[in-house]
Amino acid sequence: MILRLACCFSIVAALTMPAAAQERVSVGTLRAVSNGALFVAAAQGYFKAEGLDVEMTAYESEQAVVEALAVGATDFGLAVFTPAAFNFAGRGAIKVIAARVREKRDYEGNAIIASNGAYANGLRRFDELASTLFAVNDLGSTFHYQLGQIARAKSFDLAGITLKPLQSFDAMARAVGTGSVDAAIMPAQYARELVVTRQAKLIGWYSNLDEQQLGALFASAKMLETRRATVEKFLRAYRSGAADYADALMRRDHSGKRIFDAKSQATAAMIARYVYPGQPLAAAAATVETGAYFMDRQARLDIADLVRQVEWYKAQGLIEPSVDARTIVDSSLMK
Repeated sequence: MILRLACCFSIVAALTMPAAAQERVSVGTLRAVSNGALFVAAAQGYFKAEGLDVEMTAYESEQAVVEALAVGATDFGLAVFTPAAFNFAGRGAIKVIAARVREKRDYEGNAIIASNGAYANGLRRFDELASTLFAVNDLGSTFHYQLGQIARAKSFDLAGITLKPLQSFDAMARAVGTGSVDAAIMPAQYARELVVTRQAKLIGWYSNLDEQQLGALFASAKMLETRRATVEKFLRAYRSGAADYADALMRRDHSGKRIFDAKSQATAAMIARYVYPGQPLAAAAATVETGAYFMDRQARLDIADLVRQVEWYKAQGLIEPSVDARTIVDSSLMK
């Protein structure tokens, strides 16, 4: 099922180009806070200012986003790194052109949570995840990768953990809340709800252990070959959205705590209109504001981490051996 994203142009600033001059482009994504830079760029009118009429399509999975991009159903895609994304990029069908959000030390991102039963039985630390029954959305997902990095850092065998793929965050949350799994790695907003309602216990934040690039903005090979000037326009607008996102939601006070004020609330509300359509705006904006991941304000990619991710996926036999982390990126657009 595909859902069309309303572009909320009622809140867009005055357009700088006439409608007839707008060039149509399409982008596939998910309704997720982690794609906030894209939504801010649309809400602020940055694409329109570049002469672009952007159609956004919301897919139900990260894999569906990159599959649509690879077959030409969209021009751009914003998604996490998955085996499908790596394989399509390795074959040259798509390329990475900018960064998405990332795990950053001292910023909350994905949370490791334990069921109440597992916590009562002694599951309190990362190194105690060995031999647990662990929920993931899919094999090869970001959460699978992060669990593998926890195992490496804490010197236990990932093979000793029983993985239970559940396909959705809602299903993962239910599994932890009912105790049908011992633990899971979840996005902050899901983890907080479980912890606040006392259905689970927080073990820690992944960013306390490691930093990770959580996906990218991809472009199709056809776009890069035939409409490169358009790609550059899209990138400029996207980076402007990333800068606004970071400037509003990543600020710290003198003690290191994130700043929540009128500026962060306004930006969170822009994102909430896309991520939680139809929900009360104040509550939705608060969820966005507290659950925002770190975003580099220039959308710069952590290439070194991308190399590490590719090597791990190869070692697990989850992606094709020919995938090269440095060739799946259009480095000329990173400057």
